[in-house]
Amino acid sequence: MKKLITILAVALLATPSLALAANTLKANPYVTLPIFGIIIAVTMGVVIWSAKKTKSAADFYTAGGGITGTQNGWAIAGDYMSAASFLGISGMISLYGYDGFMYSVGWLVAYITVLLIVAEPCRNAGKYTLGDILSFRTEPKPVRAVAAVATVAVSTFYLTAQMVGAGKLMQLLLGIQYTYAIVGVGILMVGYVVFGGMTATTWVQIIKAGLLMTGAFVLSILVAIKSGMNPMRFFEDIATSPYIIDHVKLLPIYLRELEGGKATLDAGQRFLEPGLFLTNPLDQISLGMALVLGTAGMPHILMRFFTVPTAQAARKSVIVAMFIIGSFYILTTLLGFGAAIHVTPQGIQAVDKGGNMAAMMLAQQLGGEFSPFLGDLLLAFLCAVAFATILAVVSGLVLAASAAIAHDIYVNVIKDGHADQHEQVMAARITSLCVGTAGIIIGIAAEKQNVAHLVALAFAVASSGNLPVVVLSLFWRKMNTAGVIAGLVVGTIVSIGLVMVSPNMTYPEKVADNAKKAYTKLEGDIAAGKVAPEAMDKTVKTIEAKKAEETANRGGTSMLGLKKELFPLKNPGIVSIPVGFLAAILAALVFPSRRSEEMFDEVYVRQNTGLGMAKAIDH
Repeated sequence: MKKLITILAVALLATPSLALAANTLKANPYVTLPIFGIIIAVTMGVVIWSAKKTKSAADFYTAGGGITGTQNGWAIAGDYMSAASFLGISGMISLYGYDGFMYSVGWLVAYITVLLIVAEPCRNAGKYTLGDILSFRTEPKPVRAVAAVATVAVSTFYLTAQMVGAGKLMQLLLGIQYTYAIVGVGILMVGYVVFGGMTATTWVQIIKAGLLMTGAFVLSILVAIKSGMNPMRFFEDIATSPYIIDHVKLLPIYLRELEGGKATLDAGQRFLEPGLFLTNPLDQISLGMALVLGTAGMPHILMRFFTVPTAQAARKSVIVAMFIIGSFYILTTLLGFGAAIHVTPQGIQAVDKGGNMAAMMLAQQLGGEFSPFLGDLLLAFLCAVAFATILAVVSGLVLAASAAIAHDIYVNVIKDGHADQHEQVMAARITSLCVGTAGIIIGIAAEKQNVAHLVALAFAVASSGNLPVVVLSLFWRKMNTAGVIAGLVVGTIVSIGLVMVSPNMTYPEKVADNAKKAYTKLEGDIAAGKVAPEAMDKTVKTIEAKKAEETANRGGTSMLGLKKELFPLKNPGIVSIPVGFLAAILAALVFPSRRSEEMFDEVYVRQNTGLGMAKAIDH
């Protein structure tokens, strides 16, 4: 093993970085398609195997409760580590440094909330869905209906972001037309859920988590070798990179700091300090609240705790998931900073303005330093992993949404609970097909839209609407029907409303102002003789690009017709979460229910002991 690392180190350290050589990114179809084919074949084999085991509603929704704690932990990690995490966070780190890393920490800490508050009670008190937990001591029909709408809303926001990401990824890397890519992903997703149910979805998520960790680990080792396996040299490479320094000097926050006399003269060091992306401390607190509390309210995460046979297994699955997810985010940090050093922020933005292709470009470049084939192989493997990641996450989302509609609305509201097992499974499969089809249509319609705010929307709704009512239903005696409905409705509406008028939306006038500041600063540098002759061409081109960006955006408005945001924070959690709790508490106090209070003791015993839960089915 030591000999292999030595050979890798000599090869990588002896090869100069390609820096800005690659302004395009294209996967080799002769390498990529066979790897895609293998992954699709393996996962479809899992679906065929799972279909034979899926006979009852419990099999379809929860794999019969027969998934072990370790298996469920890997599946949770596979459900949670989305393409947005893998590509988006590594890209954010490559463009904004330290703040990108801080962005990822919230997702890890979130599982402490899940472990301490919801994992065991949800597994003991629920059956298939969020509606099962909330309706136990309330009026079941209205509560299930509202809970189903909230579940579908969260799932749709998150699903749309994943589907658009899948289409863009396939379009960029393989040259597949966006519409065909969306349809392809949708068909596979629907196939996994309709035929295999939770068993197939679980094993697809486990396979995907293993592949993602393998790819991230291999690439991180290559990045570490480039710095001689020396952490101090790694950070020195970041701080002294001329490309990173040039990039930081053009960031709006750095320009504002210069104007106010607060900016450090060392722009490379500034890349390793907080505040380049999350510029408002209050915004960072709000984001942290939404991530930490939103995860515990995500329907597709809550649903995973119904798949294990015991409360002990539920706790174990969270601990396993935390270990895997924590390791993953450490690796994405290495990938993000590694891409900033070796691919450069300018090279990354030349391919994708948002930086989402940073990890892909890094893989192709570092592998290509050995041979073009190895670069293509690494890129192809990561493409396939990203594809499997999207399939695993969207399958979980479709299953959660279809369960809410089929189990809560059809079986318990329309049929009043009187549906045999065959009818329940058929309703679940038809609903999954409809939800999957809707996902494809929405994904195609959202091609030209900036969907980054949809992830914020999903976590905002989950933390402001779902979590307050789950926590209060499980732990507050006075919680009742009015409280659940008020908490869900108010929390959801307030969080959606605030996101739609927040900085998450694109404001062309603001983009134009930032572009003007950037080119004005560069023109001043030229006039003052601060630009070296060899950098003059690049600086002039940057000025021209910024002027074109200003012209294209000047006079535009956001989706809601606004020229600037009305709510200053990127995430509304600090406002919408307390509002969600307050609405639920006030409504429960104003409209008390003796029945709900009397049934609290039963819920309390049930959530702590698991009495009344169905026995697990061995898988």
